[in-house]
Amino acid sequence: MKTYHHIDEFTPLENAVVTIGTFDGVHIGHRKIIARLKELAEVAGGETVILTFFPHPRMILHPEDENIKLITTIAEKAELMEQLGVDHLIITPFSRDFSNQSAEEYIRDILVKKIGVKTIVIGYDHRFGKDRKGGLEDLLQLAPEYGFEVLEIPEQDINDVAISSTRIRTALLDGQIDIANECLGYPFFITGKVIRGDQLGRQLGYPTANLMLEERYKLIPSDGIYAVRVNVEGKEYKGMAYIGHRPTVNGMTRNIEVNIFDFNADIYNKQLRMEFLHFVREDIRFASLDELVVQLGKDKEDVMALLVLDNPQFNT
Repeated sequence: MKTYHHIDEFTPLENAVVTIGTFDGVHIGHRKIIARLKELAEVAGGETVILTFFPHPRMILHPEDENIKLITTIAEKAELMEQLGVDHLIITPFSRDFSNQSAEEYIRDILVKKIGVKTIVIGYDHRFGKDRKGGLEDLLQLAPEYGFEVLEIPEQDINDVAISSTRIRTALLDGQIDIANECLGYPFFITGKVIRGDQLGRQLGYPTANLMLEERYKLIPSDGIYAVRVNVEGKEYKGMAYIGHRPTVNGMTRNIEVNIFDFNADIYNKQLRMEFLHFVREDIRFASLDELVVQLGKDKEDVMALLVLDNPQFNT
């Protein structure tokens, strides 16, 4: 897959099969649309193009809203698109100037001149241009003039996409990892840099890697203990993750930590990827550190049992 970080980097194609959207999460609903895009491109002998935007339009149009959280970062989205076999991903910067184009300017200057669209796959409710006045009706009206075909994504499929996105975000915030993963079609994951903590986990016998996420807009699941799979420098390990404020020691900041099983290498300042497989329990305050240590032992047993159920080879 070729990735472009501005529409101006893209060279128009002879036969571009295009769809447009934010594709947050690249979940099962999105995957259905992408599969359709690939089928059409194969039949037409064309190439698939996905046009997406960053920052997310809501970040620009509603900068006061600090509650905007996304399932995937732009880098994660690109990784997932590549896995699905998309030919071209255009990540064009979204700005107020971009949003102020008329519907015809958007179709003529972006889709036709910049991309070379011959087929566009679009939802009935997709809006674009100044004041979001452009839509499917404009594409259908201008298609004969500019020589492209419009294929509408059925309303049911669009509703499924919207429902899935909302359901995933809600599930993650409620600790319902199984539901989120089912809707995503893969385990929800985060990627971050390992930073130095206060070594409390090591003192308790459960050393942890503390993660710092670079993107503040990345959605983080609810506080608690999770069974996870960790990727460190291309190798996978099982582990027990913690998200929370560490109430037993009156913690003030929200931490993301993971105890990686059977692992003791120095990975400070390295990137770590963590896939959430199961929610184990909520974050709670204990009367003492001794009680916390006892509970952590039980948590590890629960995590190991869940991971062995997922994959019996973990028991070997």
